[in-house]
Amino acid sequence: MLGGEAGEPGVEVAVAELDDAVARAADQVMVVALATTAVADLAGMVHQRIHDSLVAEQRERPVDRREPDRVPTRDEPRVDLLRGRVVRLRGQSVQHREPLPRGADAVPGEERLRGGGHGRRVQEMRMKTILVLLALLLGTSACGTKTSSNGRKRVVAAFYPLAYAAEQVGGTKVEVTNLTPPGVEPHDLEATPGDVQAIHSADLVLLLGHGLQPQLEDAAGRGKNVVWLLDTPGLQRFDNGDPHVWLDPVRYALIVRRIAQALARPQAAAGLEARLRALDRDYRRGLARCARHEIVTSHEAFAYVAQRYGLKQVAITGLTPEAEPAPKDLQRVVELVRRTHATTIFFETLVSPRIAETVARETHAKTAVLDPIEGLTPDEASRGEDYFTLMRANLRALRGALGCR
Repeated sequence: MLGGEAGEPGVEVAVAELDDAVARAADQVMVVALATTAVADLAGMVHQRIHDSLVAEQRERPVDRREPDRVPTRDEPRVDLLRGRVVRLRGQSVQHREPLPRGADAVPGEERLRGGGHGRRVQEMRMKTILVLLALLLGTSACGTKTSSNGRKRVVAAFYPLAYAAEQVGGTKVEVTNLTPPGVEPHDLEATPGDVQAIHSADLVLLLGHGLQPQLEDAAGRGKNVVWLLDTPGLQRFDNGDPHVWLDPVRYALIVRRIAQALARPQAAAGLEARLRALDRDYRRGLARCARHEIVTSHEAFAYVAQRYGLKQVAITGLTPEAEPAPKDLQRVVELVRRTHATTIFFETLVSPRIAETVARETHAKTAVLDPIEGLTPDEASRGEDYFTLMRANLRALRGALGCR
């Protein structure tokens, strides 16, 4: 472990990511340091310790010119400074891509780090470490000053549907940060130091919870200012873990009400709830008389909307958008499309349409977008699209595909 002696002031534990840029030197580790000394002193101390450790490991690790050495898997301690607890993470086995020379041909560890581009890589890694430390130190200093400079409450939302509801309910009283940028699939989001800082300086943190975005959930914990919205009473979630409750306007209204309560603005939800009731009426009328009821989708994201309006979802893949279907699953979908005379295979805006296009070619169907509204694309954001415009676009797509009158 990198870090000072037990009694050394100013540093409790150090963390740095020894990633592929310096993978010859060590296993991947994530270290986080919390310092009470000046940032410059801390950065210097950490960077020197990393350098010394890299040199020592290069000199001491046995190598074989013919085969890469294997580093045994082992547990690495990580201190979650923001939650104040120690957790054990499972280290990953790492193979060095090129064996180091031994004997007379061996090059001292420090020279190897300096030569062949390693000096630049180590410098990049040191800079990453310093940036992580700065973010953590700034996040620590932000504690206790949680309202923004303009007096509004700081709200951090995990992704678009939660951010949109908070903006609509909170109005000018809140400053909302959406941690999932436009064009990014929420399932794929990896928390950055900036995300961690934003979470721990917020008055309110809105997460869906239950594993949709595990890194954000780990960073936020279950503090009194953290709301897991899948725990909202009355949602009647499905047992398969489907998180897409916001696609059902009735369930989304329950989430809106929960956010309004968390913001201590229960009356402010009335306008948004009224719009959601109107949307629900439009869906009921629009899907009441249809020639078909099967919606063929590339991603199993539409079960809640299907249940609400008497449709049947036929998903090519499961709840994970990037999952590759097995050949038997593709064949099952192709046979069902032919049997039901489905005319449209739906795909999403934030994932590749490749699988949907494959089924469409096999069945001579067309493809169209059915948006799970997990986030906006950059184009949608620039056009001013929002939850309601996208839901109504979905309704038009469903009516066309299902032959509704």
